[in-house]
Amino acid sequence: MNVLLVASECAPFVKTGGLADVVGALPKALEPHGIKSRVILPLYPALKGLAGKAKVEHDLGVLQGSPARLVCVEAEGISLILLDAPGLFDRGAGIYLDESGEDWPDNAQRFAALCEAAVHVALNGIAGWRPDILHAHDWQAGLAPWHLRQQGSDISCVLTIHNIAFQGLFPSDLMDELNLDADGFSPEGYEYYGQISFLKAGVVASRRITTVSPTYARELMSPEFGMGFEGLLQARKADLAGILNGIDLEVWDPETDPAIAENYTARALKRKTVNRTALEKRFSLSSNPDAPLFCVISRLTEQKGLDLLLDALPTLVGRGGRLALLGSGGSQLEGAFRKAAVEHAGSVGAIIGYDEKLSHLMQAGADAILIPSRFEPCGLTQLYGLRYGTLPVVSRTGGLADTVIDASDAALKAGCATGFQFAPVTANALTDAIDRACTLFSDRKRWTSLMRNAMRHPVGWDSSATDYKALFQSLFDSRSEGAG
Repeated sequence: MNVLLVASECAPFVKTGGLADVVGALPKALEPHGIKSRVILPLYPALKGLAGKAKVEHDLGVLQGSPARLVCVEAEGISLILLDAPGLFDRGAGIYLDESGEDWPDNAQRFAALCEAAVHVALNGIAGWRPDILHAHDWQAGLAPWHLRQQGSDISCVLTIHNIAFQGLFPSDLMDELNLDADGFSPEGYEYYGQISFLKAGVVASRRITTVSPTYARELMSPEFGMGFEGLLQARKADLAGILNGIDLEVWDPETDPAIAENYTARALKRKTVNRTALEKRFSLSSNPDAPLFCVISRLTEQKGLDLLLDALPTLVGRGGRLALLGSGGSQLEGAFRKAAVEHAGSVGAIIGYDEKLSHLMQAGADAILIPSRFEPCGLTQLYGLRYGTLPVVSRTGGLADTVIDASDAALKAGCATGFQFAPVTANALTDAIDRACTLFSDRKRWTSLMRNAMRHPVGWDSSATDYKALFQSLFDSRSEGAG
């Protein structure tokens, strides 16, 4: 079975968040199940070096005003189909945002072109390879299933919603330019409150819809989390499934990770303290073996609940805890954490920006990782934390609720706790969770037991890949039966 993944980013080549990690890991996870997949994504400047290794080049003429071609390469164990459209993607700054931090004004055309290129591959194949299933990821790929349905194709499509907060909304007067049928601009089609929605187009046109955790799938059908899509998703409930993300166990492995100060295992946890010392030095934090070192690796936004952490800092610092924060986002939150690092020098350290190598050291060196998100489709940082024995402190939502076992009295007695959950998502509840973590840290024997539980917890792709295999197989079989 062949599957074409359509996405705007893919690790390790280009990444802004968890979407890239999933798209980069899923092909390798599916391969043992007999699924041959390829990833089509734009040829951004950062990927130009790959184009020189092209095995196949295919001219597409002009897409959305830019000369376009497809370039096929193999890299990092992934088969890539790169859309080389210089007029759309050969530019500096970010892949979604310009130099001033605003959306590129032609994002609609840019990702419409990606979808058109994907449809071309789906219908015609490339280099003797043709997909049986098209797997679209988030709004940037949403028009691909729509165009296939618009052209009467019987290729089955799956759309994965990584974060419904991003819906790909654009003015209705772009319909002709985006090659969208006017009949589709309706409540039953891709219209969303008078605008074009790439994400809605994908939801409506795909045979199956997945999200990145079972809890998030349920949450999306409620007004609190559905962001206007709850009615549509309730109507598609039978076609909606939550399949939990996994992580790459080779990239994230404390026993072999070259980015950390000292490798360690669940049987050799004392070596983890070397990373703790390195992390304290990196963030200019004082040493306190009697209280936990917390870390945050996150976008600094209200969605991530980092404003709540500011309110909880007095308790964290008052209990002797320290905080190492790495992230960027809203200027107000960036400034607030810079100020906190000055006011609580030695107890709070903040590095504004992102550093992949440093994030590995933080997972290895911290005792606990804070993830107080107001909503979290899946989350990967808590999975990295589990893998590294860095206990997650998480809000009880989405994938966080699905992956972390709270250190309640019952779970502690049963010996299965792996971290701390809190609800509701308020500063008081977060403060209580931090307080619980600090108290439990003083019981070193019990804390070490939790660390080992966390490191044994399955966080790879085995189970999820099996679920995707079953999903793809059901679509493949139903298509074969229809053809017969």
